[in-house]
Amino acid sequence: MQPKIHPPGEHTIDPNFIDKDALYVLKKLRSAGFIAYLVGGSVRDLLVQRIPKDYDISTSAKPEEIKNLFQRSCILIGRRFRLAHIRFGHKIIEVATFRSGENDDDLIVHDNQWGTPAEDVLRRDFTINGLFYDAETNSVIDYVDGLQDIKESILKTIGEPKTRFRQDPVRMIRLLKFQARFGFKVAPNVAQALISSKDEIVKSSPARILEEILRMLESGASSAFFDLMTKSGILEYLFPCLTHFLEGDHGKEVFQYLSSADQFNLKSRYPLDRAVLTSCLLYPILEHEIRVKYLDKNEVPHLGSVMMLSNSLIDGFVTSSFSHFPRRLSSTMSFILAMQYKMTPLSGKRHPRPKLVRNKEFHLALNFLKLRSFLNPELLDAYSFWKEMIRQSEHHQKQHQSPAP
Repeated sequence: MQPKIHPPGEHTIDPNFIDKDALYVLKKLRSAGFIAYLVGGSVRDLLVQRIPKDYDISTSAKPEEIKNLFQRSCILIGRRFRLAHIRFGHKIIEVATFRSGENDDDLIVHDNQWGTPAEDVLRRDFTINGLFYDAETNSVIDYVDGLQDIKESILKTIGEPKTRFRQDPVRMIRLLKFQARFGFKVAPNVAQALISSKDEIVKSSPARILEEILRMLESGASSAFFDLMTKSGILEYLFPCLTHFLEGDHGKEVFQYLSSADQFNLKSRYPLDRAVLTSCLLYPILEHEIRVKYLDKNEVPHLGSVMMLSNSLIDGFVTSSFSHFPRRLSSTMSFILAMQYKMTPLSGKRHPRPKLVRNKEFHLALNFLKLRSFLNPELLDAYSFWKEMIRQSEHHQKQHQSPAP
């Protein structure tokens, strides 16, 4: 199987925009006599003129050889999929050995059969992720016509789509993820395979599913992603309670919160905390429940009742979900939701307490109030008030700190 080699001029990757540490790892592997390429998402993002969030490298070097080459800066992780993580401070460059041997019939259960670059590409999910970049020649190496698919903005699987989704059902979520992020269209046979294979999603690892969902909440394209997940029918298998609300009369309110978070994340260097982002999914449901149970009956609920309702909502969401939410994430979501009714009480009467703003998670609740103010500018006054409360509290603490000896 011979690849198409696209030299400079046939692609849009500018080496000056590639992370210097990634280039260093590539050069060191090549200098030691190994083949080494940038691969996957980093190549794809560079080709569509986006800055990659991380860089993956594929090489002919075995994990132990990578470890010997990079010594203390390298750690080996994983059993099913043995990887090398090369550390540069807080940054990690992930290096994997070329692999082969994917089973055409079953779920992938082992993944440490070493192979060639061509075999490694054929294991990957979509053609847009099946490209290598050779930093030595500034060339794109293409076994699957992925460069053409990027130019045509189309999503195709590498191999027969139903088989690929059966082998790893998380690929269906990744398909919708790339559709949401890049606005690419889906090839007709891939779209049909998604419809007929969606029930396979429950064979996935709950932890992997949750990580994909959380990453999409951070991506700046979460509103489009959850819309596609709902319309495809996949979300029903993963978050039935949320799906029921999204398909109802008030579902648009969740998408408004997700859009607000997307705008923030696209402009910010760091995404919002995951507990803030998951609160975007549940706060509109909590508001709806409070309206139905209390406000529509001309009743103003006590804060304790609001907190009980919030906890009940989160418990129902978590227990009905396919993925198991970490306890810390659930408890932080509960705090964020409850704090909204302390910062913007239904009675309209604020009760500012310095102790409240000293809570280590209060800034997360304030970030969520900021998202709410994007949708309802009348809340800007409350946001400014509590932000000033934090400033005063921090100033007060500094004044009463003992001077260093």
